[in-house]
Amino acid sequence: MVSKTDDIPASVPDCNPVDLQRDGAGDGAQEATGTSKSCVKESCGCGHSADTAMVNGDGAHTEEGELKQDGNSEADGGEDSSEQEVIVIQDTGFTIKIQAPGTEPFDLQVSPQEMVQEIHQVLMDREDTCHRTCFSLQLDGNVLDNFAELKSIEGLQEGSLLKVVEEPYTVREARIHVRHIRDLLKSLDPSDAYNGVDCNSLSFLSIFTDGDLGDSGKRKKKGTELEQIDCTPPEHILPGSKERPLVPLQPQNKDWKPMQCLKVLTMSGWNPPPGNRKMHGDLMYLYIVTVEERHVSVTASTRGFYLNQSTTYTFNPKPANPSFLSHSLVELLSQISPAFKKNFTSLQKKRVQRHPFERIATPFQVYSWTAPQVDHAMDCVRAEDAYTSRLGYEEHIPGQTRDWNEELQTTRELPRKNLPERLLRERAIFKVHSDFAAAATRGAMAVIDGNVMAINPGEETRMQMFIWNNIFFSLGFDVRDHYRELGGDAAAHAAPTNDLNGVRAYGAVDVEGLYTLGTVVVDYRGYRVTAQSIIPGILEREQEQSVIYGSIDFGKTVVSHDKYLELLDKTSRPLKVQQHNVLNEKDESVELCSSVECKGIIGNDGRHYILDLLRTFPPDLNFLPVEGEELSAESQRQGFPRQHRHRLACLRQELIEAFVEHRYLLFMKMAALQLMQQKANKDSNKTDMPAITESSEAPTDGKADTTQTTAAEVSTDSTGPVDNSASTAPQVATESEENSSKPTTNGPVDPAGTQNGERKSPLEGKELEESIPGLAQAKELAETLVSEDGSGIDPKSREVVLNACKAVGSISTTSFDIRFNPDIFSPGVRFPEDALEDIQKQKQLLKDAAAFLVTCQVPSLVKDCLDHSTLPMDGVTLTEALHQRGINVRYLGTVLEFVDKTPAKAQLEHFYRIGVIELITRCAKHIFRTYLQGVELSALSAAVSHFLNCFLSSFPDAVAHLPADELVSRRKSRKRRNRVPGGGDNTAWASLTPSELWKNIAAEAQSYYYFKIQCESADQVVEKYGLQKITLLREISVKTGIQILLKEYNFDSRHKPAFTEEDILNIFPVVKHVNPKASDAFHFFQSGQAKVQQGFLKEGCELINEALNLFNNVYGAMHVEICACLRLLARLNYIMGDHPEALSNQQKAVLMSERVLGIEHPNTIQEYMHLALYCFANGQLSTALKLLYRARYLMLLVCGEDHPEMALIDSNIGLVLHGVMEYDLSLRFLENALTINTKYHGARSLKVALSHHLVARVYESKAEFRSALQHEKEGYTIYKNQMGEAHEKTKESSEYLKYLTQQAVALQRTMNEIYKNGSNASIMPLKFTAPSMASILEQLNIINGIIFIPLSQKDLENLKAEVQRRQQLQELGKSEEPAEGSPLELEDKIPVD
Repeated sequence: MVSKTDDIPASVPDCNPVDLQRDGAGDGAQEATGTSKSCVKESCGCGHSADTAMVNGDGAHTEEGELKQDGNSEADGGEDSSEQEVIVIQDTGFTIKIQAPGTEPFDLQVSPQEMVQEIHQVLMDREDTCHRTCFSLQLDGNVLDNFAELKSIEGLQEGSLLKVVEEPYTVREARIHVRHIRDLLKSLDPSDAYNGVDCNSLSFLSIFTDGDLGDSGKRKKKGTELEQIDCTPPEHILPGSKERPLVPLQPQNKDWKPMQCLKVLTMSGWNPPPGNRKMHGDLMYLYIVTVEERHVSVTASTRGFYLNQSTTYTFNPKPANPSFLSHSLVELLSQISPAFKKNFTSLQKKRVQRHPFERIATPFQVYSWTAPQVDHAMDCVRAEDAYTSRLGYEEHIPGQTRDWNEELQTTRELPRKNLPERLLRERAIFKVHSDFAAAATRGAMAVIDGNVMAINPGEETRMQMFIWNNIFFSLGFDVRDHYRELGGDAAAHAAPTNDLNGVRAYGAVDVEGLYTLGTVVVDYRGYRVTAQSIIPGILEREQEQSVIYGSIDFGKTVVSHDKYLELLDKTSRPLKVQQHNVLNEKDESVELCSSVECKGIIGNDGRHYILDLLRTFPPDLNFLPVEGEELSAESQRQGFPRQHRHRLACLRQELIEAFVEHRYLLFMKMAALQLMQQKANKDSNKTDMPAITESSEAPTDGKADTTQTTAAEVSTDSTGPVDNSASTAPQVATESEENSSKPTTNGPVDPAGTQNGERKSPLEGKELEESIPGLAQAKELAETLVSEDGSGIDPKSREVVLNACKAVGSISTTSFDIRFNPDIFSPGVRFPEDALEDIQKQKQLLKDAAAFLVTCQVPSLVKDCLDHSTLPMDGVTLTEALHQRGINVRYLGTVLEFVDKTPAKAQLEHFYRIGVIELITRCAKHIFRTYLQGVELSALSAAVSHFLNCFLSSFPDAVAHLPADELVSRRKSRKRRNRVPGGGDNTAWASLTPSELWKNIAAEAQSYYYFKIQCESADQVVEKYGLQKITLLREISVKTGIQILLKEYNFDSRHKPAFTEEDILNIFPVVKHVNPKASDAFHFFQSGQAKVQQGFLKEGCELINEALNLFNNVYGAMHVEICACLRLLARLNYIMGDHPEALSNQQKAVLMSERVLGIEHPNTIQEYMHLALYCFANGQLSTALKLLYRARYLMLLVCGEDHPEMALIDSNIGLVLHGVMEYDLSLRFLENALTINTKYHGARSLKVALSHHLVARVYESKAEFRSALQHEKEGYTIYKNQMGEAHEKTKESSEYLKYLTQQAVALQRTMNEIYKNGSNASIMPLKFTAPSMASILEQLNIINGIIFIPLSQKDLENLKAEVQRRQQLQELGKSEEPAEGSPLELEDKIPVD
């Protein structure tokens, strides 16, 4: 396969069907999906094989019970034991018979650990029993308990018959029944998804595949009859098209035109039944209008539903004649309305035909930023939901409201000794979290909309606090000058997200006995609301009394508590928090193991809670100027420290992990070098010594220069990965030596640092052979030190470790252990005298970490973008790429500046453009936030449309239309002092003009991101940076929660504004919350990936299937991580030749990605492309084309045509079109792909050679041999230069050139013959080759990075041996490749080595 051949060692003969990560088109965007975030928390770092974790003492691995073996999550022992365990719990299923009233008995496959309740759910979903909700299941006349597991029921076995028995109704059951019937009637109606309620979300895949792929694959004609395929894409999808329509984003589904079953179904005005009727069994009354315009009144009684004689104005509860008493409302309606009967049946048929993934609720709500105009229909359940608080029976839990805190903490306390217990526990935690997030979001909206009474109603609105549904809400403003010294409102706005990150980190460490609050941060209508679960008893006490650990006044008064110190000590290692002492107001030294603001409160339930975790991670000195402190030269050169809005800027957890990781490598190198020196000294009686020290004693200012050169080296394209990590690794070390207060000239340490820095040591040549044994020795040494506390080791070795520890800033002198003190540079915190030296070290460590971010992480991000292992496509994926490397978004300006100065800037154009869009929309979001706070509710749509006009429209004088008040009251209402938070009645917003808004955006970009935008209007920005207005609109809508009408907007009209207030449909909340993880499933997934990467596809596949089971067990059916699992499974199925199975798994992955991430999320685009490939392999050509066109359309909308990923889409489209003989169309796409590849991969890249070859093949099919030759020659030249004459690719290319030349000559002969002899020439029939499907599929596999190589048994053995050898090498600590290659990523990298 071409795009990767340069990396395949020549020594490996043909090898197994192995899937190569496609070189540039890497699934980079997928790395970003939330899944890979988990790796940061699940394991100690990023890339090293996890055994190094033990030295770092990172307990994260050891919690997982049996996956403990030497801390290596992939250790075989651990894996086997957990596999056996899984087999134990996955007992084999069995079949039972079920008999429902009025239907034939049917078989149902069940598993022993299902609950009876799950059979209930199945019955409520089946087409023939879906209308029953109130029934019990009976076995031999005994009623089964709903919450019993099937295996615990006596006598239930293969072939048992369960009877469905109708039960009498109660009010609750009757309501549940009506709600269920309403859900069945609305099951095809997408309005809930558009309105973002009840965890519904959109999915459009079935429109492009014409229903479910699974069955249709058999029905559809195979790809032989090509004539019937219509391949012409819509105009706007063709390469070079400038129009970016919005309407195709949500194609209209013909199934959604709902078949009307009823006109009206609502609660009757006669509810609730009067006492005398209650005693007749009346539960409630319904009012129904059938399609035939028949108005009826229905009684829900304990026995079922029947018609009564009431009308709209007279109450007559007596049964009508006939009363049609039925146990189910559907049976009743089917008797009185033929249209209902007919339409309800066909509706249920359609509902059942839909893929279940289109119907299942997602775990967290996904909002759509566009929606068509939807008719507003009467809906009894919706109306009732809106006006009753819905607490009570909403959650089907006895008792009134849910005690969220109790649920969140109890699930944490569940046992976790073995796999079944852990699965139960993780499932419970996940479920409660997603319910809590939903409730908190609803509550936060109710608070901002003014529908909740404050608990301190006398205070001004900004200071109010609320309690609703046992959740505490506070607004993100600086109340009572709490944050005055930290940046006022800006700090109060940043604190909740910092706090959430703290909660996430402590939750991931998961220490028994330490509790955090359920926390959700909601941004809605310009306000930030923090929702928290309530500590029992905290509302009755004064805060001063209850805090027994930490400080409530930022460090003036500080208290500590032994139990808290003991609990927090367990977190200090994984979170890298150092235990330290601070002085309180009486100058007494108090010991803490967290930042001072972190408060410990023992609730009335006796649990130890910690809250206010906003400084869990150390401060970011690049954005925290401190008088009298100098940052490292490198940071200063880039203009740091910079002033920031607030003083709460922290480093991210990912950065801390990467920094410690990097220091660990350094530690190992230093120890190894010293050991080698000792060895060398023994061997040659110190003759070598001078050589080594000479090279090292470069003058100190020289060192600073080396840092510069190494940084530059990284940014260029040329340095390979190993080289890069080696060259960047020591930078920080050299700096720290240079700046540290005391000179570190204690012998061997210094040389090690510099040597590595300069790479000029006499060891250079021998380093490879020698450093491996050295490293192994060092590693053993370090490990023995950890295990034996340093006793029983010879003093020489101990000295080695001591020196290395000093050099890397470890807090222990006998082992590698880096931790941070989060209180350094906190205003108001004072440290005792005796700790000053330690504090100095800690300050240095913080400076080093800040420098590491700028000098290592930013260049490595840019380098990954250059070699296309990271491919952001929009703001979300860009943010994730930054966060993965621990870079905060406030560095976006710095990153863009770095890209701007990179020599290879042209190849980073896509990245730069996405960065600029992100920066501009974030600035606009900041302005929009304050803009919205002054808008009263009645003017909201006018204000939002005016803002969007100023932001995007070319219309120069966008004037706000103050809503011509629909209901003007003559009398001015008296101003009430106490308005709801969103009650500003000013019209200041209306005076905003486009030029003023863009001035503000430019000012914001300068002051927040230190980035210069010299543009005064949307059009100038679009012109200067090559942006698309539709992309800007999508980004701003997604960030602020705006939902707009789906129609074509004319942004460029200079005569009228683009948006009117009718175009703004809704404002949704933007929600941040914790994502609990399924740890065991994740470990299986990782070991599966590791196996696949070693070439053991079968074993890998089994492990990943197992992971899928466990994921389903914890998350339910819908989740991002399940999506990644399905994608990898599909890919494995495909490689192993099971195409239909690949298709079915990938279809699920696409549906899930649409539902969970959004219909135009970059991940979804990638999934569409994979699915198209498998469709093609299954002979469904037209479907494959539709899917690719969809992917291309979404890509155009999300980031425009100029993006490396577009080359891959276009190559795919071009190949499929070539296969169906649409040559001219095919050429348009392939030539576009060639242009983009040349731009982003450089004209000499193998990708470009392949592109030339694909174009040549199409020209050959068109018999235009001259053009074909021209392109193939280009490709041949590249192969020859890159791979040499002897390489098979070069040979293939030269063969093809010969063939083309022959064809061209033959054609010319024929033409000459015709010219000479006129019409009676004897013409040789020419061979025009229509491409075979197999050859097209082969090319498709190559460009998508999938390669099949036939293997003999002997080759297989060799390959496995080679793989094992390489792994041993890596384990010896040679694994210095940057973290990206790690198996931790949920990504489809399957390299061939």
